This record gives sequence, C-alpha cells and structure tokens, in this order.
Amino acid sequence: MKQIITLATDFGIKDSYAGIMKGVILSINPDAKILDITHLVSHQNIFEGAIVISEAYKYFPKGTIHIGIVDPGVGSKRKPILIETDRYFFIGPDNGLFSLALKKERIKKAVHLTNKKYFLKDVSSTFHGRDIFAPVAAHLSLGKKPDSFGKPLNTRPQLIDMPEPIKKRGSIIGEVIYIDSFGNLIIIKRIRIKGISKTYVDGKKGLPIAVIGSSGNLEIACYADSASEILQIKQGEKVEVDIIQNLW
Repeated sequence: MKQIITLATDFGIKDSYAGIMKGVILSINPDAKILDITHLVSHQNIFEGAIVISEAYKYFPKGTIHIGIVDPGVGSKRKPILIETDRYFFIGPDNGLFSLALKKERIKKAVHLTNKKYFLKDVSSTFHGRDIFAPVAAHLSLGKKPDSFGKPLNTRPQLIDMPEPIKKRGSIIGEVIYIDSFGNLIIIKRIRIKGISKTYVDGKKGLPIAVIGSSGNLEIACYADSASEILQIKQGEKVEVDIIQNLW
C-alpha cells in the first residue's frame, strides 16, 4: 500500500538518525512514500518545529501521516501520541509540537502510544523516533486503526501559543517568531521601513524591506542578504510596527 509519510525533525543531516527512521518504515511497509519536510529545525526548539509543521502539513494529500520529532523530553514522562484529524495523522511527542497545526484541524481521535506490539523490540530511552514513531507510522500506513496502538489520551494534547500581536493606537506590537534560512525575520529595533513591498527584489542590497510572505505573516528581509545578521535581530525579539498616515 502506497502511503505518504513525512518527517520533520531537528536531527540535522550529518548523522544517520533520519535515514534510520526511513529504514525502519520501509522494513515494515516497503511501499511507503517517505518525504522530508525538514531535519534542520534548531535543536530542541519546539516552537520553531511547530511553525514549520504548521506551514507545511496542509499542502500534502488527505490521509498523509506526519511524523514530527523535536523532543527534548525524550525518555521522560512526556507521552508519545498519535492524533487523527479529519484530514491527517500526526505522530510524535506530546509536547506542543503539533499544536499550531491542530488549531487549524478538527481532532477526531488522540491516542497515547502504549501498545509495544507495534514498537521495535528494544525501545531506547533516547531514540523514540526509531523505536516508536517510525514503526507506528509504518503500521498505520498499512491500514492499522489508530485504536490499535494504545489507549485514548486522557488529556488534551499539549498546546503552545503563537504570540499574538497587540494593537495599540497607531501601532502594532508583535515579535519575531521565526528566522528562515535566508535570514528573513518572520514577524526591529528602531529601523524605518517605508511601506510594504511586493517581492524581495524590490529592495536594495543590504537595506531592509517589509513584505507579506507566503505564510501570510509580515517579514523583514534584505535582498540578497540576511536581515537577521545585518539588523542583529534574534527570534523572540519584540517588533513594533507604526502606522504612519500620509507617508507618500
């Protein structure tokens, strides 16, 4: 049975971890189609992983199984879970990693993964991606029902909140929630930017511009350069956007 399984992790691309997970999946379901969303989430940055998954998951076909692993609590009491929504499945740690995606979905079922029949034989306390999440996803892709893998989750899945902008008279206050690989600050210090540009190439090299990016968020970018490096801005820093009338 051909079934799409995606992977979004903070494993990086130097080590064998992501490749091992793919091997486990294909050993159980050789027909599975495995696609990488990313393995370059900043290490242990659950919020960043949540943003990446939330932006990507909905562009896959209905029935896709999304594995997410950014898991600083691996081996602790945090629960391994499987979430079924109207359109997708999400498998990973119950630490808020899926919370932004789940805000856009209707949850049909939430399962605490406890049935060791569907795990690898010897479960490591440090690599649940290999020993729990990959085999569960593979068996799910073969048609096993979510209930097969454990008990109903007795609490709501963990949620993390997206910082909401605060509207004040004449301004909006938010914060940098993500810095992409180009150095674009995704919704500065005291930087004056005139208006909203349509594309990145509207700016001059080394000078910041504001654009509405593909995710619908406000971005501060520098054409052919890194806004993060030029402006010395980090994730989590506050942003204030002033609304200036009669600017042109």
